[in-house]
Amino acid sequence: MTGRLLGSGRSADVYELDEAWVLRRDRDGWGDAAAEGAVMTYVREHGYPAPRVRPSASRTELVMERLSGPTMLAALLAGETSAGEGGALLASLLRRLHAVPGRDPADPGARVLHLDLHPDNVILTPDGPRVIDWTNAEDGPPGLDWGMSAVILAQVALGAYPLAHDLLRALLADPGELTEEGLAQALRRRAANPTMSREEVDVLEAAGELIRTIAF
Repeated sequence: MTGRLLGSGRSADVYELDEAWVLRRDRDGWGDAAAEGAVMTYVREHGYPAPRVRPSASRTELVMERLSGPTMLAALLAGETSAGEGGALLASLLRRLHAVPGRDPADPGARVLHLDLHPDNVILTPDGPRVIDWTNAEDGPPGLDWGMSAVILAQVALGAYPLAHDLLRALLADPGELTEEGLAQALRRRAANPTMSREEVDVLEAAGELIRTIAF
């Protein structure tokens, strides 16, 4: 039996189970919670800071560790974390994820990609950051993951949020494995994302140019 509602995103709700666990329930049924849990378990076994999860065969419900602490977004808005610190942490989390061995022996260049790593998906716990919401995770080239994070921040920055612009610059201070191909693919995926508003889609071309100006 679920407890009180703790939070809601674009496609899922999170409910309290007890002091140690929460239930994430997809509203639209398009995700695969069992596959998501398997990815989280895999990266965690390789030392990556993802929450613990309970095994599940469900496509819509995922039971995971209850985390204590604000999201990075909340800490940024409260002035508890600077844009420079936030951008550097996002870059570090991308690098750490792409250092995890790939899951496909037939494709040695592929890595686990989060594909939605932004400040609202990082919980700043007393024990360090934890990365949540692995719904979009798949295997592929690291440049795509960098491109997705950069495009998400650039879309917000173009909505007249200076903090997001500073965060984007900090993320791309050392753009790591960001590539033109990865950026182009990220822009195409964001354009095809059914959760995007018309306003968010309309700024994608400008978002790409902003990222290229900073990174290349």
